[in-house]
Amino acid sequence: MIRVRHVAKSYGRRLVLDDVDLDLPAGGLICLVGANGAGKSTLLSVMARLLGSDAGTVEVGGLDVARTPGDELARVLSVLKQDNHLVIRLTVRDLVGFGRYPHNHGRPTAADDEVVDRTLEWMDLTGLAGRHLDEMSGGQRQRAFVAMVLAQETPYMLLDEPLNNLDMVHAVAMMRRLRDASRELGRTVVVVLHDINMAGAWADRIVALRGGRVVAQGTPEEIMTRRCLSTVFGMDVPVHEVDGRRVALVWGELPDQKRSG
Repeated sequence: MIRVRHVAKSYGRRLVLDDVDLDLPAGGLICLVGANGAGKSTLLSVMARLLGSDAGTVEVGGLDVARTPGDELARVLSVLKQDNHLVIRLTVRDLVGFGRYPHNHGRPTAADDEVVDRTLEWMDLTGLAGRHLDEMSGGQRQRAFVAMVLAQETPYMLLDEPLNNLDMVHAVAMMRRLRDASRELGRTVVVVLHDINMAGAWADRIVALRGGRVVAQGTPEEIMTRRCLSTVFGMDVPVHEVDGRRVALVWGELPDQKRSG
């Protein structure tokens, strides 16, 4: 379980997370959604210890992320940041192999090689294993970074915008792989998404933030309603049923674009 208690975070005078309390059960694919500036990425970063909070605590798998030694935490929790920049030239296989560092401390074994091979196959990257990252498309690089996180073999995975640089086909494939990782590999996968319909289609649980607070959480069926989404995004969000799925369709003007008179 991930337990967030009274977490607050500010940047200067701007309050980004406001007394957040949250319990995320172990297992499943959990999506954090909300408008820009809602606090999604900041909350994920605090959970991952990429950012320190101004107040409150976070526990992941029973470990206090602020107090647990880094090497111990890295065997329980793996993280994909939104922006990933490398200053060295690596192949896909080299990058995925970095995911094994918490286990081998830079001295890979045959068992580590097997994990890397399985992960490359899982992410459909076997044919690109020898390709350098700077020779690949943004979408291919994104898949390689997700593979690195997957190869770390932690029970908890936190990913910030894993659909970055992915077209529609590859975004769906990524969500399918992440859901399969939660179900077939027993991982708890928490992702930040901007696409509410992707969350509605693939998540087991959705947590919606607005103004630095959790304003709704539940199953996709509970969150994907006109009333709930309109509260989350601060505008009217019609929800329709298409082929048995609830889909948010926004065609009207945004609130600040409405004409007077």
